[in-house]
Amino acid sequence: MTKRFGFTLAEVLITLGIIGVVAAMTMPTLINSTQGAQYKAAFKKALSALSQAVTLNVALDEWDFGDLTGTGDYTMTNLLTSRMNVVRTETAAIGTDEYTIQNSGKNGVTDGANTTLFMNDGIMFQFPTTIGQTTACTKDTTVKNITAWDATRQRACSGFVDVNGTKGPNKVVVCDGLDTGTSADCKVTNPTDIYPVMIFDSTVLPSTDAGRAVLYGK
Repeated sequence: MTKRFGFTLAEVLITLGIIGVVAAMTMPTLINSTQGAQYKAAFKKALSALSQAVTLNVALDEWDFGDLTGTGDYTMTNLLTSRMNVVRTETAAIGTDEYTIQNSGKNGVTDGANTTLFMNDGIMFQFPTTIGQTTACTKDTTVKNITAWDATRQRACSGFVDVNGTKGPNKVVVCDGLDTGTSADCKVTNPTDIYPVMIFDSTVLPSTDAGRAVLYGK
């Protein structure tokens, strides 16, 4: 007699059921982790691109964010569009049907009357349309291009980066367990796609603890 070894149909179905349950439990965590890593990498890329743009502008035209006046060539839009691959520019609020920010109004992020630059790699940079018109984006104690020091002009400007454009989740990065990006001991387990930034002189940096946690964390 020849003995044949194998699995019964019941055993196969039970095994497949166990595999399905394990997959259902682990897949959401795996997907969130993968997306978070993509957002983190894209944020670093966006900061690098913005910093390289202003560095190149200083090298070629000898002016940076601290020289913004809002007129002529000395505008944020002109600087970035001339040094980056900008495919589209919006100078009014993006319609809420197209783009709604979760946590809007927190951490200096709003979707109001801003200028939005869309890059060819899908990254979006949004900033107040009036940036640099009344206040130069600088931290210098001696403000450039004016004859007298003006304390109201000595400050960084703000904006935000959305690393995947108008695609969701369109959520401002926050510290774990909080609804803001600021905390003395901030950790971000699952990074999101919107990052507030501060702009001054030749520098672009995260303006919240959550953004810094994503940028400098492991």
